[in-house]
Amino acid sequence: MVRPLGLPFDPIERAAETWEERFGPAATMRAATSVFRVQQILLARFDGVLKPHGLTFARYEVLVLLTFSRTGELPLKVIGSRLMVHPTSVTNAIDRLVAAGYVDRRPNPADGRGVLAGITGAGRTVVEAGTRDLAALDFGLGDLRNGELDTLFDVLRRVRLGAGDVAGEDVGAGPGQDGPGVPRGR
Repeated sequence: MVRPLGLPFDPIERAAETWEERFGPAATMRAATSVFRVQQILLARFDGVLKPHGLTFARYEVLVLLTFSRTGELPLKVIGSRLMVHPTSVTNAIDRLVAAGYVDRRPNPADGRGVLAGITGAGRTVVEAGTRDLAALDFGLGDLRNGELDTLFDVLRRVRLGAGDVAGEDVGAGPGQDGPGVPRGR
């Protein structure tokens, strides 16, 4: 498990104070920096929980994606696209999963140059065990109540939609929205 830093001050708040002195308003910098810091904390927690299974979170994500597919296999190109990672990272993850016996790789009959990755029985077993352990950890968000989790999802979803993460989705089209990015009742 990840050892907390236990700093005597909040480094992001401290950075925000300095930012305001030098550059002006710090609200967006503080929020964005907090998102990145939480990502680092969550990834460290996830990797710590998955390490006994011989997985990193990146490899776990590949296995989950394969279990979600109808046939248990996907082209490497699709895996990279869905997980938003570089093709080299996908190849590296697949190589390691193949070496561990969690994935098989074969030529894609629909694409002469492409490669399909398919989850094995051992891969299904390990992804189920990893999922149980991550769920027991509340995916690192056990300090939040259900309503807060919903709010966090909605806020981050607006950022994702604003960046074009989902084709054809409008930022204001989410549930509980009166208009573009404006929650009801505000």
